[in-house]
Amino acid sequence: MAVVMAVAVMWENPLLTGALALAVVLVSVLAGLPLVYLKRTLLLMVPFYATLLVTQGFFAGPLITARTGLTPAEFHQIFAFPETWPIIGGAAASWEGVLYAVAVICRTLAVMIIVPLVVLTSDVNTIVVSLARAHVPYKLAFIFASTLRFYPLLLAQIQTIIEAQKLRGVVLERMSPLKRVRVYAHIAVPLILSTLTRAQMLEVALQAKAFSGRSERTYLHTATLQVRDYIVGALALVFLVMAGIAYVVWGVGRFATPFE
Repeated sequence: MAVVMAVAVMWENPLLTGALALAVVLVSVLAGLPLVYLKRTLLLMVPFYATLLVTQGFFAGPLITARTGLTPAEFHQIFAFPETWPIIGGAAASWEGVLYAVAVICRTLAVMIIVPLVVLTSDVNTIVVSLARAHVPYKLAFIFASTLRFYPLLLAQIQTIIEAQKLRGVVLERMSPLKRVRVYAHIAVPLILSTLTRAQMLEVALQAKAFSGRSERTYLHTATLQVRDYIVGALALVFLVMAGIAYVVWGVGRFATPFE
């Protein structure tokens, strides 16, 4: 998971980030991750992705210039507002901006899917014990595990909110895509409030138990690394190192467009 996140942050090329996101999705499907979750994740992110395509398409010029050396005059224009229009007059959308937005979308999608893939296919307690035995500070391991535990709770909370809206007469299946996106956008407010409430309850519980975060402790669960674990870890580390070298030396993964 850490390797995928690191590579997703490092790469900016739309083709490579798209391949990474596709690989994560395929692995998730093969691992048995519910397709309903993948579909729901995409639907919830549609407003964000649509906004990203528009904003980056129009305003990613300085970023693209810094990464490619192209000037705005060299961009491949898609659409431009008339100069006489107030405020937005003269603003132009470019294919370079859209491709940069696609790269950002693929990066976020890969990160969003790899986390639940680990959570829903691994025992969080085993992950914590493994991190502690790898001499990771227990506080960091606990924070990491607590974050992972929130994912199933968030999924359940989202489903509860959707069911509550259906009971109020909101029939998503009969709505147009635009109205459906608006309904999903309204889920964010109660979801954030419930998440803050759960986080506060967790804080109170830790204070009541005098949580210290010391690593000198006994564990109910055990974690034993097998040969395949070492092999997968070694391959992931080699992939990360090679990706880093290729990025620094040859520029593999840097933002580029098919027009160059």
